Amino acid sequence: MDENTPTVSLVSCMHFVRRGVAKAVPEKIELSEKELEKIIKQTANELRLTEQGDDVSDDEDEAGPSSARPPPTNPNDEFDFEKYDEEDSGNPVGIGTVATLPNLGDLGDNVQIRTDGPDSDEEDDIIKPDDNLLLVGHVESDASVLEVYIFNKEEGSFYVHHDIVLPWFPLCIEWLSHDPSDTKPGNLCALGGMDPVIQVWDLDIENCLEPAFKLGKKPNKKKKTKRVGHKSAVLDMSWNRNFSHVLASGSADNTVLLWDLDQGTPHTKLDYFQDKIQTMEFHPHEAQTLLTGCGDGAARASDCREPAAHRAWRLAPEVERVTWDRANPYCFAMSNNEGQVAYVDVRSDQPVWTLAAHEKEVTGLILSEIPGMLITVSTDGKIKTWDITRSPPAQVSERVGRVGQALCAAACPEAPYSLALGGDNKECFIELVDLAANEQVMNCFGSRVPPAPPQQPAADGDAMET
Repeated sequence: MDENTPTVSLVSCMHFVRRGVAKAVPEKIELSEKELEKIIKQTANELRLTEQGDDVSDDEDEAGPSSARPPPTNPNDEFDFEKYDEEDSGNPVGIGTVATLPNLGDLGDNVQIRTDGPDSDEEDDIIKPDDNLLLVGHVESDASVLEVYIFNKEEGSFYVHHDIVLPWFPLCIEWLSHDPSDTKPGNLCALGGMDPVIQVWDLDIENCLEPAFKLGKKPNKKKKTKRVGHKSAVLDMSWNRNFSHVLASGSADNTVLLWDLDQGTPHTKLDYFQDKIQTMEFHPHEAQTLLTGCGDGAARASDCREPAAHRAWRLAPEVERVTWDRANPYCFAMSNNEGQVAYVDVRSDQPVWTLAAHEKEVTGLILSEIPGMLITVSTDGKIKTWDITRSPPAQVSERVGRVGQALCAAACPEAPYSLALGGDNKECFIELVDLAANEQVMNCFGSRVPPAPPQQPAADGDAMET
């Protein structure tokens, strides 16, 4: 083996971001060598202290916000989900003690945010209104990186715009526009991984060495701090696009937490799961409804106004992926680790249908914007499309990907035939697939393509993802 070949090179998670939400020219932080050295030493010291104090306290609880919030109308509805459409987004917000903000002001006068200069006009540095971002969790040997790709369907371009070095193996990515430090929408990325503390990064800042803020805290006996948040790895997250200051996270500690981003604290815990929570998604229209898939073989629809209220549908042994059907608000799809996919109408106790889609676990499950198209991706290396308007669903196409065992997949919101795959092939760990190049796909779905959504100018403040 070539000594330059990495022992491991894989993509563990990915997420497409719609057009028009990123700054055309991201800000850049420039540090001197002395400042970099100081940050490295400070970070190493913090890591050492954290490792020494990690999980040493048996007295753990979930700290509340630093200041009391007005009580909700319904005492069982801590986020006032019933009144989410009356939310006042114009009020200034603050960060509680748990959301840790980077403090670059103490590093000296040489810290600069650069928005102009010789590199700013380089064509590849400029993010155009018709560019999509693809956020990719990439692990190579001992290094973990968040890579921010530019994808432009019309120009046929796909490249890494900038990246962020991560301290641990990334397992899930969620995009959000709710910035607790600013009343205007942001362009942020929440990352969960082997560490129980969630990091939230500002995607409009390059060369950033610290996240914008963190959610959670480990216990440390020397510092006399108690745990806040999860006890184990964070496996998936979902941002509530209707109630934008709420982020849900699921963990290997068998719990789901609903985070108040304004306070930086968890306000609701769902703890009726029998195994790790592997996948989750808020309902696209009902702010209070959260769909989860668990290692105990059940998908559950939970009403977050009543933490104990939920219904379950089984697809044993383990549920790998869940996703709502945006064309039918009563329905969702789920997949398991044995290659099965089921489609559920929440008004019924049993799935509408179940099919044996793959030979191994289904790690990518996409109900496309194209009506009736289901896309499945598996660690068996295959990508398949299905027409679910037929009964039973009919397979339309199949191809073998180039990424080895496919570990994740994402469809471009504005180009639904464009699919990104991530896998464990060291020589090809990421692949773009154009489903429109497949004659069978176009014969079946070509006449169903919905009209393109109207383009929103970036300056109008609408940073919600479709």
